[in-house]
Amino acid sequence: MGPPFRFPEDLITLQKAWQQTYLELARSPAGAGTTALRRRLIALSGELCTHPYWAASTAWRAGGVELRHAARTHTCAPAEGEGAA
Repeated sequence: MGPPFRFPEDLITLQKAWQQTYLELARSPAGAGTTALRRRLIALSGELCTHPYWAASTAWRAGGVELRHAARTHTCAPAEGEGAA
């Protein structure tokens, strides 16, 4: 088993937004005018895939599942080395 992934805060926030938008879209009744949600999901997908964290060619395959898990279980505690403002 490899070392645990440390994702940047903005990447976790993007993933959480993607998951929330996906959930809203999934819960929307048919014909409910979901164009805005679909467009937001596409935009968030683009931002996620092009985030600088994934610069290494295999990073997405190695960390995608862990990112989705981290976004589901993430708390707003400061990252290591960060103090309260």
